[in-house]
Amino acid sequence: MHITKNTRITKSVAALVLLLLAATVLASCAKSGEAAANKASLRIAVFVPGVVSGSPVYEMLSEGVTSAVNDWNASLSSEDGVTQATVTVIEAGTNQAEWSGKLTALAASGDYDMIISSNPSLPELCVPLTEQFPGLKFILLDAELAGNDAIATVQYNQSEQAYMAGYAAGVATVSAELAFANADKKVALISAQEYPVMNDIILPYFTKGVQAATPGASVEFRVVGNWYDASKGAEIARSLYNEGVDVILPIAGGAGQGVIAAAQELGFYITWFDDNGFSQAPGLVISSTVMEQKRMAYEVTTDYLNDKTAYGTARTVGVREGYVRFVQDDPLYLSTLPESDRSRIDAVYKDIQDGFLVLGNNNVVNIR
Repeated sequence: MHITKNTRITKSVAALVLLLLAATVLASCAKSGEAAANKASLRIAVFVPGVVSGSPVYEMLSEGVTSAVNDWNASLSSEDGVTQATVTVIEAGTNQAEWSGKLTALAASGDYDMIISSNPSLPELCVPLTEQFPGLKFILLDAELAGNDAIATVQYNQSEQAYMAGYAAGVATVSAELAFANADKKVALISAQEYPVMNDIILPYFTKGVQAATPGASVEFRVVGNWYDASKGAEIARSLYNEGVDVILPIAGGAGQGVIAAAQELGFYITWFDDNGFSQAPGLVISSTVMEQKRMAYEVTTDYLNDKTAYGTARTVGVREGYVRFVQDDPLYLSTLPESDRSRIDAVYKDIQDGFLVLGNNNVVNIR
């Protein structure tokens, strides 16, 4: 067969095109392989500084992370070349002195690529580990730290949360229609332990809320000493009741169950923190401020799986972003508090939602 010059050129061009196509495919495969390699190890540990059962914050944390991992895995196909993510929940127990050692052991195991946790004390424990174990990442909720390129944090605006709990307590203690409200105008906060967020944010803003609702009302503060002693929680609550306290905010983990038992025994009111607690003691829980921990845990885990985590940043979210919420629609809220009391509380909550009442940095600013 006679091959002309043009035919040879056409074949040369075709060969060149094939080579270019092959190079493109190889490059694409290389990139896919690189992406797969980057996603080949997605081993997540949920470090619980306490126990999950009976601790709403940690229940929401573990549920949110697990749900995100399950949804991520379900979205993968066999062609992706991506190893499915795994999640393991590790409980460190209620002895805070043991948290650092257990977290260090977890990091040193080399079994995980990212550790997610939730507690204001965690940044201090994690910073040294980022130096000892390069490549290990941390996502910390209910905590604040900026500037470390291995740690991302999200803090809830607990100024808003505590203020709303306090305002509800201040309204309830002078309510003309609540059977157990007395004339003393005394409320209390029972904490498991003292820690910076409690001393610097929760207690001060709880007090501000109480006194905004009822000027001259007093706030007592008591400490259990741990996060599990329900008997001690009940003992402290009984003592406060005998001193004239008629509304108590327990932030005490398992010890809070003792406060609930005392309320049911003696007859006083409870304002609840972090999740919807109306069913804990129907007719005695007058408010619940909710931290949307499950939603946040799901979102930050999903971002991590999609390689979108902004390490080194410290976000703060609150009422206006939808991550701190005052429960208004629970039937027990509607049936326990009279409408006149609810309208006072709901008006303040709306002011925070609308940006007219700004809380934080030790200030309460009404910009109307």
